Amino acid sequence: MTAQTLAHAGMTYSDPTGILAHTWLLIALPAFGAAVLLLTGKAADRWGHWLGVATVAAAFGLGLAQTLELAGLDAKSVHTDLYTFLSVGGTDMEASLLFDPLSAAFVLLITGVGALIHLYAVGYMSHDPDRRKFFAYFNLFVAAMLVLVLGGNYLMTFIGWEGVGLASYLLISFWQWKPAAATAGKKAFLANRVADVGFLIALFAMVAAFGTLDFSAIEADASGLSTGMALLIGLSLLAAACGKSGQFPFQTWLPDAMEGPTPVSALIHAATMVTAGVYLIARSHVLFSLNETVQLAVVSIGALTLLFGAIVGCAKDDIKRVLAWSTVSQIGYMFLAVGLGGGAIVLGLVHLLAHGFFKANLFLGSGSVMHAMNDQTDIRRFGGLWRKMPWTYATFAAGWLAIIGMWPASGYFSKDPIIYAAFAEGGVRGWILGGAALLGAALTAFYMTRLFVLTFHGPKRWTEDVHPHESPAVMVGPLVVLGIGSLGGGYLLYKYMPAWFEPVFAANPETIHGPLSHLQVTVMTMVAVVGSAALAWWYFRSGTDEAPQPASLPVRAARADLGGELVNKALFERPSVFTARASVAFDARGIDGIVNGLSAAVGGISRRALGLQTGYVRSYALSVLSGAVLVLAGLMVVIFQ
Repeated sequence: MTAQTLAHAGMTYSDPTGILAHTWLLIALPAFGAAVLLLTGKAADRWGHWLGVATVAAAFGLGLAQTLELAGLDAKSVHTDLYTFLSVGGTDMEASLLFDPLSAAFVLLITGVGALIHLYAVGYMSHDPDRRKFFAYFNLFVAAMLVLVLGGNYLMTFIGWEGVGLASYLLISFWQWKPAAATAGKKAFLANRVADVGFLIALFAMVAAFGTLDFSAIEADASGLSTGMALLIGLSLLAAACGKSGQFPFQTWLPDAMEGPTPVSALIHAATMVTAGVYLIARSHVLFSLNETVQLAVVSIGALTLLFGAIVGCAKDDIKRVLAWSTVSQIGYMFLAVGLGGGAIVLGLVHLLAHGFFKANLFLGSGSVMHAMNDQTDIRRFGGLWRKMPWTYATFAAGWLAIIGMWPASGYFSKDPIIYAAFAEGGVRGWILGGAALLGAALTAFYMTRLFVLTFHGPKRWTEDVHPHESPAVMVGPLVVLGIGSLGGGYLLYKYMPAWFEPVFAANPETIHGPLSHLQVTVMTMVAVVGSAALAWWYFRSGTDEAPQPASLPVRAARADLGGELVNKALFERPSVFTARASVAFDARGIDGIVNGLSAAVGGISRRALGLQTGYVRSYALSVLSGAVLVLAGLMVVIFQ
């Protein structure tokens, strides 16, 4: 095996051999499934869903084999050039793939959790007449996300980035006969297109500064980048990441994405779309580390968003929207960690992987509840379901323990270290960031316990026409696997992933030290979590009113998403509408006025000139005679002078 030494954070690239020579198959498998399901038509209605499951499961098996092969290589990175995608001005843009510890981890998350969600969807979508088309879009989503994380340069990442945006639009608005779903799909599409302008600006800036979009070449030359260019590229990439991951100020599209089928929500929130922003920042960590202002922007957005999502989540009554806002908050923790840099980047990725398990578990569990409750989503109308749905209850409980960070569930090993890393910044910044992360943990324990208690405990509050029942095995099976991962996955990830990621980031969480010890932060966090969970359990143990409580101003503000929609309307929608109306008025009264005025003037002159054309011979003869007399008179004047 030949090795090529390239500057890539001290890493060595290997030529693709063995199974790793077929990395392209990871993308080809789900893409093939999507193509077959879309082109075959109704003939595939009876078996198409199983093809969708099989292609993603096969991709997981291939990704696992390739990860094991990569682990045995000295060079923990394999770069594959497929063909020249674009050649302009002597610059070649290659269609290339990169399989390294970072992309391998994402591949296993996307295909592993994705396969379980696909299997769950077989039961969830069993009565939908467009199930074949749904699985086609589902496969397309996975294929696009794999292009994003396997791309060997920023161009390939951007292609996958846009593919994910398209697939999300198709899936969020899948039930397009529902006005809310159609609107949510358009909202997600437009919000991401606005943010993606940042990605395009970053691409143009990188070409101008480096003459290439290759990861290794950019990282090798990044130290020579000017301060201004580093700021431009960093903030542009951050804008793109915020849009894709639903971070402030682009957070409003993500909760509305719940209008799509529940498996879509699970795939978007757990394994694909919203994790893409974290991946982009982690992959570009060298660029982000060049400018302190950019790093401050990342951690500030992360801290603000984790609190924003947690506060709003406390006031929502829709089971899926509570989970959606929890995703906004949890991704905020990941942004905070990767923004801190160093070993904290690894902590952010560990939390991302753990979150993939427990958030998929929680979303699929909510779908199981909806399946049993005739698609009702209001947690105030549930209660007492633990007796009717024991499997869903047990797996949901595992996800609940994981997300609030209760020992020994996965969140304890993935989220709590981020809180410690935030305090370890030291000084005023450390106390602000650490305090925000700690408060977010307390709020998470409160709203998730509220959700758990109102759904499964207390007196039953459902109507007589509802008959709760456990979901079929094809839906319960994935829940059990994800529930086990929610409980035990965090410890394994925290123990083994830092060493796995070290070739990429050359940093380890063990190097993080701050003014507070790890034990002190852990005790503070556990007190906050247990206290908040106990408060929520006591307060909601007997249910809550179905009517919206007028309550206090903070509660009303949280129910109104803290004014996020109002801000978007004030800053974007209303100025855009005013500009559009002004343009229409200018076109109607300005441009059209000039054209219509000129036309009217020509018409008026023509109508007046028309009076000279009478059609009578005697009039024309008189005119000729008059002209002749005038000419003759003129000649006589000239002659007799």
